Amino acid sequence: MNKELSVVIPVYNGEQTVGLVVEDILKTLDDVLLEIVLVNDGSPDGSGRVCEELVVKHAPRVKYVELSRNFTEHNAVMAGLLHTSGDYVVEMDDDCQNPAPEVRLMLDEIRKGFDVVYSYYEKKRHHFLRNLGSWFNDRVATIMLKKPRDLYLSSFKVMNRFIVNEMVRCANPYPYIDGLIFQITTRISKVKVEHKEREHKRSNYTVSKLVGLWLNMFINFSILPLRLATYAGFAMAACGLGLGVFSVVERILKPDLPTGFASLIVSILLIGGIQCFLLGMLGEYLGRLFLSVNRKPQFVVRRKLGWD
Repeated sequence: MNKELSVVIPVYNGEQTVGLVVEDILKTLDDVLLEIVLVNDGSPDGSGRVCEELVVKHAPRVKYVELSRNFTEHNAVMAGLLHTSGDYVVEMDDDCQNPAPEVRLMLDEIRKGFDVVYSYYEKKRHHFLRNLGSWFNDRVATIMLKKPRDLYLSSFKVMNRFIVNEMVRCANPYPYIDGLIFQITTRISKVKVEHKEREHKRSNYTVSKLVGLWLNMFINFSILPLRLATYAGFAMAACGLGLGVFSVVERILKPDLPTGFASLIVSILLIGGIQCFLLGMLGEYLGRLFLSVNRKPQFVVRRKLGWD
């Protein structure tokens, strides 16, 4: 039987916090027919043990999916979505920064006929560098995904069953949840919620993970980077032609002018750097296409608990 609400929580190094999150949800939403799907994304700490204890303690409302290794957060969320049955699905983090009572506000909003409701914060309790990265990602998403400028892409959001069913059809090994949402619907709203300080642990997002997530959005959902590469090529060719004409004219007018070694080196380094960047971007596209064609797994489930 379908539940009214499913809550998907990707778990990574959440040994000290995931239990608090689950207890808060069950206590706050005790009048809602719900299920909580915990997805262990190859966490190296004792998160798996804690999740198993939560399943035993709160069965059948809490369920557990263990992935065979770390596939990154968005892949783990996709695994969780595949195992949900609720009419509405909430995505939450495992770090206690998203208070469970705010879920009711989001449910009230999505019942007005929206497909997705994002949360946004009056004040974000992240590190300065994390906030700076989020700001940059938000600006790029506005261009790449045609996202409304006033919409913040929070990981704390609620989706209806229609959106979830469409999203789980995606087999891309590099999923980007928000990109999939904007490819499916424009019926999107937002609700202001509280953002608490992180408890007990640091953010799991390293610089390399943030760059990887940004590349998923930048490359997987638009050919705009390839078009920009074409424009850059035309611009470089035009500059080269202009500089060539200028050099010929200057040589005619000033035959004794010495050859500029510094300008030559700068030109070579500039053009060479741009070419390497463009080749790297093209290689990223081809590499992802190669891995997708060869069916690189989006995630691999080692085992599940809580299902009959």
